[in-house]
Amino acid sequence: MGGEDRGDGGRVPRLRFDELLEELHARIDEVRGARDRLNGLLEAVLSVGQGLDLPQVLREIVEAAVVLVDAGYGALGVIEGGKKLSQFLPVGISDELRAQIGDLPSGHGLLGELIRHPEPLRLGELSEHPASSGFPAHHPPMHSFLGVPIRVRDEVFGNLYLTEKRGGAEFDAEDEAVLSTLAVAAGIAIENARLFEEVRLRERWLAASAEFTSALLSGSSEIQVLEVMTERARQITSAELGAVYLLGRGGELRGALALGEGADAHRGVVLPGEGTLAAAALVEGGLITAVDVAADERVTVERGCWDGFGPVVAVPVGTKDKVRGVLMLGRRAGRPAFTEAETAPLSGFAGQTALALELADRRRDAEQMSLLADRDRIARDLHDLAIQRLFATGMTLQSVQRLVEHPEASERLVRAIDDLDSTIKIIRSTIFGLREHETPNALPGLRIRAVRTLEKSAEVLGFAPALRWEGLIDTDVPRPVADDVVAVLGEALTNVARHAQASKAEVSLVAQAGTLAVTVVDDGVGIAEDGRRSGLRNLAERAANLGGELRVAGAADGGTRLEWRVPLGRRP
Repeated sequence: MGGEDRGDGGRVPRLRFDELLEELHARIDEVRGARDRLNGLLEAVLSVGQGLDLPQVLREIVEAAVVLVDAGYGALGVIEGGKKLSQFLPVGISDELRAQIGDLPSGHGLLGELIRHPEPLRLGELSEHPASSGFPAHHPPMHSFLGVPIRVRDEVFGNLYLTEKRGGAEFDAEDEAVLSTLAVAAGIAIENARLFEEVRLRERWLAASAEFTSALLSGSSEIQVLEVMTERARQITSAELGAVYLLGRGGELRGALALGEGADAHRGVVLPGEGTLAAAALVEGGLITAVDVAADERVTVERGCWDGFGPVVAVPVGTKDKVRGVLMLGRRAGRPAFTEAETAPLSGFAGQTALALELADRRRDAEQMSLLADRDRIARDLHDLAIQRLFATGMTLQSVQRLVEHPEASERLVRAIDDLDSTIKIIRSTIFGLREHETPNALPGLRIRAVRTLEKSAEVLGFAPALRWEGLIDTDVPRPVADDVVAVLGEALTNVARHAQASKAEVSLVAQAGTLAVTVVDDGVGIAEDGRRSGLRNLAERAANLGGELRVAGAADGGTRLEWRVPLGRRP
C-alpha cells in the first residue's frame, strides 16, 4: 500500500502554487509601476512648481506630461479670450519638421473641442471624432489621444494634448488621472509664475518712473523726458515701436516723438480728432488695445503708419485737468497681443509722466516769476538809487560850473555833465528793457529782435555775424522804425548769403544825435555794377519813406559796406 502510485494528485497543488506566485509577482510589478509613476508624478509636480519663469514653466509642464503617460507627442495650448489658442508649445516634433508643417494650430478641429468643452477627453482613434479635421501636410501620423484642461483658479488657462501612446496602446483611465493631477499642479505653478512676472514688471515700471522723474526734475527738457518714457515703455513691453502724439490747440494730434522700427512713419504726422487709435484713447479717457491694428474698425485714417504691425496699445498722457497727448506702443504682425499683466501698469506710468511734466511746468513758472521779480527789483533800485545819485551829482557839477574860471577846466566839466546825462539815459534804457519782460505778451525790444535776426541768418550764411550797438536802441527807436530795421537786417544779410561769398560779416546799430544808422559790412566779392538791385531798391524805399537814405559802397578791406540811415525824430 505504501508504494501505491497517487497519480496526478501531487501536481495540482504545485501548479496552483505557481499560478499564485506568478499572480503575486504581477501584483508586485503593478505596485512597483504605480509607485514609480507616483514618484514620477511627484517629481514632475515639484519640478514645475519650482519655476518662476512662465515660458520655462510651460515647457516643463508639457515635457513632464509626455514622460508620465508615455506619449510620443505632447503639446500645451494657451487660450486667449476663451476662444482660440494664442500659444502652442509642441514636444516630440523637431524644428525642421515643424517648419515643414507650417503655422501652428490656433484652436480649430479637435483641439478646439477642449476649448469649447473644458473636460478631459480620451480617444482610441482621434480621426474618428466628429470634430477631427485631419492633419496638414508633413504632419506625423497620430491615433490615440488624451487631453485635459489646465485651470488657474476659475479660469481655463489652456489645455494639455497628448497623442500616440507608445507601443500602440490606448491611454487608459490611470493616464487620465495622472495627467489631471499634473494639470492641477500646473495651474498652481502658472499662477505663481504669473504673480512673479507681474511683480517683476511693476518693479521695472517703478524704476522707469523714478528714472524719468529724476531726469525731469534735474532740468531735462520735456522732449528728453518723453523720449526716456517711450524707450522704457517699449523695452518693458517688448514692443518694436513707441510713439508719442501731442495734443494741439485744435484737437489734432501731432507725432512729436517715435522710436524703434517704423518710427519715420510717425514723426511729424498730424492725426485728426477721430478715426485713429490715439483719438479713441482720448475719447475713452484710458488705455485701449488692438489685437490687429490693420483690421481694427476704430482706425479709418492714416492706416499706412501701421503697415507691418499687429498688436497696438494706446494710453493718454495727462492729468484730469490737462491732457498732453497719447503714448502708443506697437508689435510687429504675428506677435502675441499685449496682455493685461503687461499693460496694467501703463496707465499709471503715463499718468506719473504727466504729473512730473506738470510739476516741472509749475517749477519753471515759479522760476520765471522769481526772475521777473528780480528784474523789477533791479529796475526799481536803478531808478530810485543810481539815477537819483547821478542826477544829484550832475546838479552839483552844474552849480559849481560858474565858479570855475579856467576855460579848459570849464570845458571838461561840461563834458562830464554831458557824460552823466548819457549815463542816465543808458540806465533808463536798461530799466525799460528789464520792465519790458513784465508783460508776457509784450513784443521784445530792438536789441533782442536784432540778435534773433542774426541768429536766424547764421543758418544760411554758414557763420554768425558780429553785432554791436551804441545809444538807446530800445528807447529812442520807435516801434514802427524798429520793424523796418529788422526787415532791413534780414534782407541785407540774405543778400550777403546769396551773392557775397563772404566768410564774415559785421552789423552795427548806432542811435545818436536823433539819427539811427544800420551798417552791414562783409568781406565778400563786392557788388557788381550790373547786378540785380531789386533787394537794394526795397531797402532804399524803406529809408526814403522815413526821410532817410541808403548808401552802398565797397568796404575798405574788400567786400561791401551797406549803410541804412534814418532820422529818429520823424514818424512814419
